[in-house]
Amino acid sequence: MLIHGFQKTTLLDFPEKVACTVFTGGCNFRCPFCHNASLVTHIDPAQTIPEEEIFSYLKKRKGILDGVCVTGGEPLLQPDLARFCRKIHDLGLLVKLDTNGSFPERLNGLLSEGLVDYIAMDIKNALPLYPITCGLDHVPDGIEESIRLIMSSGLPYEFRTTVVRELHTKESLTELATIIRGAERYFLQSFTDSGDLIGTGLSAYSEEETRAFLPEIQTLVPSARLRGI
Repeated sequence: MLIHGFQKTTLLDFPEKVACTVFTGGCNFRCPFCHNASLVTHIDPAQTIPEEEIFSYLKKRKGILDGVCVTGGEPLLQPDLARFCRKIHDLGLLVKLDTNGSFPERLNGLLSEGLVDYIAMDIKNALPLYPITCGLDHVPDGIEESIRLIMSSGLPYEFRTTVVRELHTKESLTELATIIRGAERYFLQSFTDSGDLIGTGLSAYSEEETRAFLPEIQTLVPSARLRGI
């Protein structure tokens, strides 16, 4: 596992759980609003965190932590992710996986082995707008298949979209909502400039403007809510 970040305690990343967060390096997307550019385009091999350090900490915090959030970057790029999740489960801890949904076969492998306990998928925009939203030259394969897998998994899950003024409109968000119709949880998150972005010239909608997107989205996804706004 290429681990390039480790947050030892979080009450936010894994809903209703006390957890830690492991950040993997590398991503197949280049979203201009990504707030973890250092995990995508500026990976420093010298900053890799040994797995032994992670598991030593997990063993010490056994009985205090409920689980581990595995995020990135894109964790499903890691060829040994299943083994890593299995080791977490062997300690009696839960696994939350964050993913962009572009590797449904790998996701299905983890689900089939029962190695994930909570899934969060970032849905970037309406499918035709994925290239500009994700810094790609094509619409990535697998997004709709991953959505289907997640919604039929029987696991707790959420979908979420970071809303950027220059990339999202009421129409594109409503079109996005059609492919997650009836989802268990869906959150709109406001763009914030972390100072570690891939792109430039981006801005956020106001809270009032973002809230105004909800009524039409909620006709398709009644669970839709704002988060962190």
